[in-house]
Amino acid sequence: MKKSTDRRSFFKKALALGSGAFLFSKFGFASTQAKTEPKLKNIKALGFQWETKDPFLFCVHHEDAYPKGNAQMGPVADLSGREMGQDFMIKDGFRMYHGTTVPGFPGHPHRGFETITIVRKGMVDHSDSLGASGRYGNGDVQWMTAGGGVLHAEMFPLLNQDKSNPLELFQIWLNLPAKNKMVEPHFKMLWNEDLPKQTHRDANGNKTIVEVVTGKYGNYKAPTPPPNSWANEEENAVAIYNIRMEANTNFKLPKAKAGLNRTLYFYEGNELFVDGQKLAHYHSAEVRSDVDIELRSGKDISHILVLQGKPIGEPVVQHGPFVMNNKQEIQQAFADYQRTKFGGWPWKKIDQVHPRSKGRFAYHANGRKEEKG
Repeated sequence: MKKSTDRRSFFKKALALGSGAFLFSKFGFASTQAKTEPKLKNIKALGFQWETKDPFLFCVHHEDAYPKGNAQMGPVADLSGREMGQDFMIKDGFRMYHGTTVPGFPGHPHRGFETITIVRKGMVDHSDSLGASGRYGNGDVQWMTAGGGVLHAEMFPLLNQDKSNPLELFQIWLNLPAKNKMVEPHFKMLWNEDLPKQTHRDANGNKTIVEVVTGKYGNYKAPTPPPNSWANEEENAVAIYNIRMEANTNFKLPKAKAGLNRTLYFYEGNELFVDGQKLAHYHSAEVRSDVDIELRSGKDISHILVLQGKPIGEPVVQHGPFVMNNKQEIQQAFADYQRTKFGGWPWKKIDQVHPRSKGRFAYHANGRKEEKG
């Protein structure tokens, strides 16, 4: 697996303006899908960080085979030979990322976009500058609107002391339109139990399960996104599906409306045929949104992530952890963070983790509590 670009390099480089941190600018204007446009295009191999289309900014696929946990909920393993604090190379099956005791991402700022974290295996501990906190995983999704600015930590506590602690998650960055760049920060839990899952069977009885993380799928509708999200407006047709196909299964991904960006990410399985064209393991393909797409899995179970949405169509300027519409707004974001620290850090440690005994939970800044056990 390729070395990460470090979630756009913001932890190491981006907290001092003019430090040479990664900067990019792009425009994401919608284009009309002509009837002659092919159903499948732009097939690409996937690395650690996946390219996405407007309104999404990118997606990172974390997959780590963590060993048993120690008393501090870090790995029972020799950590010598790692670039601690900046450990993005797989060694002994896992990475520490920016963690030094517990793997993960200690407190860091964001402004101007949203993070959607889909945890397939393992647990994530959340803490933020608003005083909110949570633990979620094993199918749960956290949706955080950074808006005008928030400081948060995402740590991966190794809760099991008697067995391994595998972790797999996707973190998707979804852009905010200019009108919502500076809204109040907000986070919402989409618990695994509440996500719609529709089962299809083909003519041979083979099964496909479609998990609807956001948006609609047939008569199924995912929980409502945060109020200021681009995904909260139904006309934007933002959808995230996680699809599991049994071996040698046929499935039709139904069409949506024209003018959307729709991409398939084939992240598990040996091969996938998309409208008869072979898509190799760990590859992506853009597909037309206004036609049905025929999928056929190979000899193994196949997993596909689908990202879809109407483009926002505004200029995008990113500098490390901030995503705005122009460089002046980026400069203001750094100035505001240096002055206010987006409310500061109310926790004892920058790499805060919660007690091992805690189950899944979410404590919100307004005092609302969710306990899932």
